[in-house]
Amino acid sequence: MLNEKQLKNILLTAILLFLGFCSIAILVKAQKLTEFDQTIIHFIQGLECKQLTSVMKFFTQIGSFSSIMMIFLLVSVILVLYKSKLNMFIFGIVVLGTPLLNEMLKQAFQRSRPYLHRLIEIGGYSFPSGHSMNAASLFGVLAYFLWKHVPSKAGRTAVLSISGLLILMIGGSRIYLGVHYPSDVIAGYLVSISWLLAVIWVFHKYLRKTERK
Repeated sequence: MLNEKQLKNILLTAILLFLGFCSIAILVKAQKLTEFDQTIIHFIQGLECKQLTSVMKFFTQIGSFSSIMMIFLLVSVILVLYKSKLNMFIFGIVVLGTPLLNEMLKQAFQRSRPYLHRLIEIGGYSFPSGHSMNAASLFGVLAYFLWKHVPSKAGRTAVLSISGLLILMIGGSRIYLGVHYPSDVIAGYLVSISWLLAVIWVFHKYLRKTERK
C-alpha cells in the first residue's frame, strides 16, 4: 500500500507529465516543432540499413495492437491465478483505456503522418503515437507490478532498464520507419505515463478511503 507522500508524488508527476503533453500539443498545433521533428527524423533515418530495418520492424510489431492484446491476455491470466484483484483492475483500465484515449486524441488533433521516407505503409492520424502510448502503458504498468516484488536494487534496475528499453525502441521504430514525427512519440509517452500514474493514484486513494471506513 502506498503512503500519502508517495501518492502526492505520483499525482504531482502525473500532472506535470500531462502539462508536458499539453505544451507539445500546443506547439504542434502552432506548427512550431517542424524543425525539431525534421532534424531528428533525418538523423534517425540516416542510420538506415537492411539489418536495422529488420530490428525496427520487429520492435514496431511488439508495439502493435495485436501483440499488446496477446501480452494483455497472458498477464491477465497470471493475475487471475494469483487472485490479485487490485492489480487486475489497474492493469485492465490502463492497458484497455490507452487505445481509446489515443483514438480520442487523434481525432481531436487530426495530424497527418510524415510523407518523407516511409518504410511501411499505414493509415490514420499521427498525433500522438499509438504504438508509443501502448508501449508506455503496458511495459510501464508491468514495471510497476514487478518493482513491488523485486527486493534487490540490481533487480529493480534491471526491470526499469528492460521496460525503458522496450518503450524507447518501440517509439523510435515509428520514427525510423517514417510513420511518426518525434513529437508524436514524445507526446505519446507523456500522456500515457500520466494516464498510468493517474489510474494508480485513484485506485490507491480508493483503497485508503475504504480502509479508513
